[in-house]
Amino acid sequence: MTREVHQEAQQLLALGDAISDAERKWLRAHLAECDACRDYAESTRRVVAALRSIPIAADLRLVRAAQMQVRFHAARLRETRERMWLVGVVCVSVGISTAFSAPFLWRLFAWLGTWAGVSATVWEASFVFFWIAPALITSLILLGRGTHLAGSHSRSQHWK
Repeated sequence: MTREVHQEAQQLLALGDAISDAERKWLRAHLAECDACRDYAESTRRVVAALRSIPIAADLRLVRAAQMQVRFHAARLRETRERMWLVGVVCVSVGISTAFSAPFLWRLFAWLGTWAGVSATVWEASFVFFWIAPALITSLILLGRGTHLAGSHSRSQHWK
């Protein structure tokens, strides 16, 4: 067997459970016929088991810092969830109001177009622009800010 086959087997062993079924099947077959890779797999398994058996005691400051980070990120997730709920409610409200107001606006623009004596193409284009303009303006504002879901920039930079 070539060196590349053994390197492939060692790489798959290093990945552990993160390999596909096909890779796992190939690795089992290779280990069944290759003594060197089987020995490597067994020693790797023993080293990992030994490392997992060593108790690790964390410093109290490290534990408190980790807890503070977890609480901070949990609070940020709650804020994001609240914002997303608000965004969802606003989107539904806008959709409903648009569905109900569009026919009335269409009639208003038709009447204004007839009253002003402009062609149907002009008042129809004006209606489309008027109908889309708020979304375009809002999108440009949000694009200029970077994102509508960003929290306090200084606060997020403090923890990085």
